[in-house]
Amino acid sequence: MTEETATPAPHRIDAAQMPSSRANLDLPAEPLIKIRARRALDLMNVREIWEHRELLYFLVWRDLKARYKQTILGILWVILQPLMMTLVFTIFLGRLVRVQTGTTPYPLFLYAGLLPWTFFSNAVSSGSYSLLASAQMITKVYLPRLVIPAAAVTVRLSDFLVASAVLIVLMLYYGIYPGWQILLLPALVLEIALLAIALSALLSALNVKYRDTGTALPVMLQLWMFASPIVYPRNYVPARWEWAYQVNPLTGIIEGFRSAFLGLPINRQGLAISWLVTIALLVFSMFVFRHL
Repeated sequence: MTEETATPAPHRIDAAQMPSSRANLDLPAEPLIKIRARRALDLMNVREIWEHRELLYFLVWRDLKARYKQTILGILWVILQPLMMTLVFTIFLGRLVRVQTGTTPYPLFLYAGLLPWTFFSNAVSSGSYSLLASAQMITKVYLPRLVIPAAAVTVRLSDFLVASAVLIVLMLYYGIYPGWQILLLPALVLEIALLAIALSALLSALNVKYRDTGTALPVMLQLWMFASPIVYPRNYVPARWEWAYQVNPLTGIIEGFRSAFLGLPINRQGLAISWLVTIALLVFSMFVFRHL
C-alpha cells in the first residue's frame, strides 16, 4: 500500500505572535499624503500651499541671501535701477520732449510710476524662469509647484520696499505729502503681486514646454512698459484708444500708486477694471499651470 502524505496547512501568524516592534507599531488613522486624480476644474489647492508655507519662507530667505552675495554694491542695485531710469527719462522726456504732468514735478511723477513697474517686470522675469531653475528640486521631492514662482515674486517685494525709500526722499524734497489716498497702498501692492504671480505661473509653465517664451518675454515687457502710463500721463492717449488702454491692468495700478503716494484724484473705474482683469488672468493662469 502506498503511504499518503498529508500537506501541511499554511501557518498563520497571529498579531500576538509578531515581534513586539511590529505589534506595537502606531500607525496614523489617516494617511499623511493622499494621491488622487485631480478634477478638471481644480485650480489650486490652497490648503496644500498653506501647509508648505515654511517652504515658501525658506525659498525666499535662500534667494535673498544669495542674490547680492558676490556683488560690490549689493542691495544698492535695488535703488539704482529705478533711479537711473528716472534720470534718463527726465533728461530725454522731461527736458527735451517736455512731457506735461500738471502741478506734479516730472521726476516725482516718473519715479512713482517706475517703482511699481520695476517690481512687476523683475518679478515676472525671475518668476518665468523659476521652474527651470528649480528643476533638480522638483524632480527629487514633492512640493506644490506654485510655491516656486510665488517665492520668486515675494523676493522682489523686498526690492519694492527698499526702493520706496527714494520716493519718500523725493516727496520731501519737492514738498509733496500723501493724503488719505495712501490707505489704498496695501490693496495696490496686493493687486500687483497677484498680477505678477499670475503671469509668473503662466509663463513658467509655458517656458518648460516652449523655450520661445523666455526669448519673447523681454520684448513683451518692453512693449508693455510703453503701453502703460509710466513715462507719460494718461491724457496723452487718444480718445479712440481709451477702451484698449483700460483693459491693460497696469493702467489702473500705476495710476493708483501715483494717487496713493502723491495725493492725486483716484480713477475708480480704472481700478475696478484692473482688478477684474487681474482676477480673470489669475484664474486662467492657474488653470493652465495645473494643466501643464
